[in-house]
Amino acid sequence: MPASSSASASAKRLTLIACILGSGIVLLDGTVVNVALPTIQRALGGGLAGQQWVVNGYLLTLGSLILVGGSLGDLFGERRVFALGVGAFGVASVICALAPSIGVLIAARALQGVAGALLVPSSLAVIVNTFEEGERGPAIGSWTAWGSIAGVLGPLAGGELLEIASWRWIFLMNVPLVIACVTLILTAIPPSAPRVRGARRIDVPGALLCALGLGGPVFALIEQPRLGWSSIAVIGPLIGGIVLLAVFTVYESRTSDPMLPLRLFRRRNFTAGNIETLAMYAGLAILFFFLILFLQQIAGYSPLKSGLATLPVTLVMFFASRRFGAMADRFGPRFFMGAGPLIAAAGLLLFQNTGLRPDYVSEVLAPLLIFSVGLSMTVAPLTAAVLAGSEQEAGIASGVNNAIARVAGLLGTAAVGAAIASSFVASMNSRLAGVHLGSAAQAAVSEAKRLPLGRPELHSGIPAAQAHAVLAAAEGASLHAFHLGMAIAALLVAIGGIVGAIWIRNPRRADVRASECAGGQLVGVSSPEPVEGEQQRAAAASAG
Repeated sequence: MPASSSASASAKRLTLIACILGSGIVLLDGTVVNVALPTIQRALGGGLAGQQWVVNGYLLTLGSLILVGGSLGDLFGERRVFALGVGAFGVASVICALAPSIGVLIAARALQGVAGALLVPSSLAVIVNTFEEGERGPAIGSWTAWGSIAGVLGPLAGGELLEIASWRWIFLMNVPLVIACVTLILTAIPPSAPRVRGARRIDVPGALLCALGLGGPVFALIEQPRLGWSSIAVIGPLIGGIVLLAVFTVYESRTSDPMLPLRLFRRRNFTAGNIETLAMYAGLAILFFFLILFLQQIAGYSPLKSGLATLPVTLVMFFASRRFGAMADRFGPRFFMGAGPLIAAAGLLLFQNTGLRPDYVSEVLAPLLIFSVGLSMTVAPLTAAVLAGSEQEAGIASGVNNAIARVAGLLGTAAVGAAIASSFVASMNSRLAGVHLGSAAQAAVSEAKRLPLGRPELHSGIPAAQAHAVLAAAEGASLHAFHLGMAIAALLVAIGGIVGAIWIRNPRRADVRASECAGGQLVGVSSPEPVEGEQQRAAAASAG
């Protein structure tokens, strides 16, 4: 359905507010949850595995379904799908808030991911259909900018809530926002007719194969520290997931309406850009996930202080990304896609100097600032390089890149979590070798091994010398494991830079401007100028 020329200025303004509010809820919720993970663990248990699943349950469903979420508007109308996604996100948020156990919370987070896969793509589609071509760029620019602001506010709002109330309020605060958004959708946005064309269908088999294929290895990596590699409950899902991903690839190459058009990977820059996306965004997810845990559970930061600690990354991105994008438009993306990740990796390596009681300015802020400069150099040129040459398929190309960014975070935190857990256990055993421990101290050690990057709970019944030995071992092992995680993140990011420097080619003409892709996949949209007609559906799939 083309953009409506008859919509009044006030209706368009309310529509834009509804779209900003809807996608902003998702972005706000994502950043809030990271800050709340230590508090949730203390309340519901689950150890590091539980913390990983709270994040990865959401990323698994979102990453698997984001490419088909935007297509549902063709069948049922964008307004209806948008309202359904927002409402479902609100219901899932209430379930999260009321969750009596870590398992219920994880299941509710997965439902939030399903709702997010409907919500954000359809909100962009509504903007495309409401605003005329000359108005569309600024409207989507505002949508993207407010998404960045929501990402900034998340850690601050979550940290403040956790200071004064239960962790459950980080989910309950979504409810009034959801009610306001649904009200605006139903009152300001006119109903949209379904746009089913020919024999087009939703790639449900592809989505299921993708979700199950990713879920198998993720389950294996998260549960391996607890069950061991010899367990059939680990080996089975790992092998099964790999097989399903292979079947998914074959299926997508043969189906008439694939969610992942493999033909796009015939383009050199598209393939290289997505490999760099996988490496760069995996490193980014590892940094934010494990740094927050370390700052709260080892360094003793409050939730608010840990949220404030990472704020400089977002601020540098906000002010510098568009400027680096403009430079990439002038000189080409290759230099920035090579140098940016290497600078970011250098920042991550500086975390090797971080101690148990880190000085914020020298041991936390300095690495984050260097990392954020490298990230700012990379995001906009990377997104533009992926989209360049895709005039007829810009939306779906962006959607694939967005999905890969989400999958990168999913796999990165799962794989590094397994490495950190194994490192922590080995280090604990080494540090306590030869130390006599009573049964109470041994039980404390066993419990501590479930929560790397954390201090064990030591009961009064443990002799002081044994308690001191266990605590010192846990702190030392946590610091060693944190350094390992940051080193792996640095390696991944550096690999992305090497791929960009060697594989990317500067296009002869800039058909996609990097300066207009400043948010990249950090805020869920790659390009502020979706194409017309059939590609509106694909453009909607690019958000998330």
